[in-house]
Amino acid sequence: MKIFECGNCAHPLYFENDSCEKCGHLAGYHDESLKMLTFEPATSSLISDRNGKAYKYCQNKEYGVCNWLIPASEENHFCNACALNRTIPDLSDQSNFPKWQKLEIAKHRLVYQLQRLGLAILPKENHPEIGLSFDFISKQNDPQIMTGHAAGLITILLSEADSVFREKMRKQMAEPYRTLIGHFRHEVGHYFWDRLVATNQGFSNEFRNIFGDESADYGKSLKKHYQNGAPENWQNNFISEYATSHPWEDWAETWAHYLHIMDMTETGYYFGMSVEPIIKDKSLNGSVKFDPYEVKDFISIYKTWAPMSFAINSINRSMGIPDAYPFVVSAAVVEKMKFIHKLLFDQ
Repeated sequence: MKIFECGNCAHPLYFENDSCEKCGHLAGYHDESLKMLTFEPATSSLISDRNGKAYKYCQNKEYGVCNWLIPASEENHFCNACALNRTIPDLSDQSNFPKWQKLEIAKHRLVYQLQRLGLAILPKENHPEIGLSFDFISKQNDPQIMTGHAAGLITILLSEADSVFREKMRKQMAEPYRTLIGHFRHEVGHYFWDRLVATNQGFSNEFRNIFGDESADYGKSLKKHYQNGAPENWQNNFISEYATSHPWEDWAETWAHYLHIMDMTETGYYFGMSVEPIIKDKSLNGSVKFDPYEVKDFISIYKTWAPMSFAINSINRSMGIPDAYPFVVSAAVVEKMKFIHKLLFDQ
């Protein structure tokens, strides 16, 4: 993600800030301009320090889960990210607020990235056939409910916002990584397969050549995967063991990792990151000199990202914490990501 700054004093701001810690001006994210706008705190109206225009906060700001802005002249009360919500947690339970906040942080970052990729994100409420929506639900509402995607509706269990539960599930599923942003990126991958691949015969044929035939029985494939596990040497062709279960899951897992790499590279670019290890092997030298969302060649993005990822993992290990990116990306997986990148740039 890019770096944001206060429109009044130029102090750096995080994406989730609703005020500047240096000058005290109110702050909010304006997705149409991809900027954080700031406002004089002592006035009743929000007049931007940057452009002099009037704004209002998304209605969900009152719950501490959103800092996005809407032009004051517009009638809608929810921002483009919150308008995607179909079901939110039970607000009569105060313990749900911090969980909902974590879910919204991940979802808002997802929406930011999808917008940067130029993807249309339409609320399912207004576009029932092709729209997207989110349910944030507790198993108490339905013991059978699971995190997943179905026809544009993404369900995320509220329990996934609990780091203790998430770590328990990670170990139970033998996963090297389990995060909220990972869940969102994976599930939205299923949605965009429906939108971008299934509806385009040319892309569908190329998809089958790279990922396999998605017409294979999905239920039987998952059952076989859970019974027998991943095939031997799966790392040569897949990003994760779960990706081996079915072409749809391979796509969703690869899509999620593609988004991971794009986000990390964008962050590296805005921080001016470069690495030049003091070793003879120069393959780990790298400098992020471009915004990945403006580059058509995915291989150049990948080659720029890889040294930075290795350096970040090494810093994490210095602190005794897990790798930020605990995966090995094979040549076959890079080809799958190239397909995703090409699909997005050719849409």
